[in-house]
Amino acid sequence: MPKHAFDTEATLSIAGKKYRYTRLANFSAVAALPYSIRILLENALRHRDGFGVTDEHIEAILNWQKTQGRVSIPFCPERVLMQDFTGVPAVVDMASLRAALARQGLRASSINPRIPVDLVIDHSIQVDRFGSQKAQAANVAYEYARNEERYQLLKWAEGAFTNFRVVPPAKGICHQVNVEHLAQGV
Repeated sequence: MPKHAFDTEATLSIAGKKYRYTRLANFSAVAALPYSIRILLENALRHRDGFGVTDEHIEAILNWQKTQGRVSIPFCPERVLMQDFTGVPAVVDMASLRAALARQGLRASSINPRIPVDLVIDHSIQVDRFGSQKAQAANVAYEYARNEERYQLLKWAEGAFTNFRVVPPAKGICHQVNVEHLAQGV
C-alpha cells in the first residue's frame, strides 16, 4: 500500500494486534467540511492507489466547492445494504454462477460478495390479525408460511456465502433498521 502523500495513515494497537486506519484529523480543513464530503475524503484516502484514486482526486474532494460538478470523484463502497426485491435476484444470480462453476468442476465456493452485504427483508407483511398482543407474531408466522421457499433460499444463502447477512422480516424496513446494529466498526 503506498504511503499517503497527505500523511493520514495511522496505526492502532489492540491486544497486541496492529490495525491501520485513515486519520482525518491530520487535515486542518476537515472540521469545516460537510459530513458527506468527509466520507468521500476518507474513502478516497483509504483507496488511494495512484491509478483509480489519485492525489488529484483527493485535491478535488478537498476543494469540492470550486470543482463541484466538473470532476469525477471515485467512491469505493465498503458494504452494501440491499432491499429484498433487489437482493433476492442477486442471490439467485450468485447461486447460478456457483452452479455453473460446479458443472465445470471448479470451486463453486469462490463466488461470494467481495464486500459485506446486508439484505433486509422489508416487503410489507400482510395484516391478517390485528387488535391483540399476538397480532404481530401471527402476521409474521403467516409471512413465513406464504414465502417459505424464498426464506429457505435466503437462509441457505446466508450460510453458503461469505460477506452476506439477512435481516429477517419484522425487524424494520431498510429505512428503519438501525445501521449501528449492522455496522462492523470500532
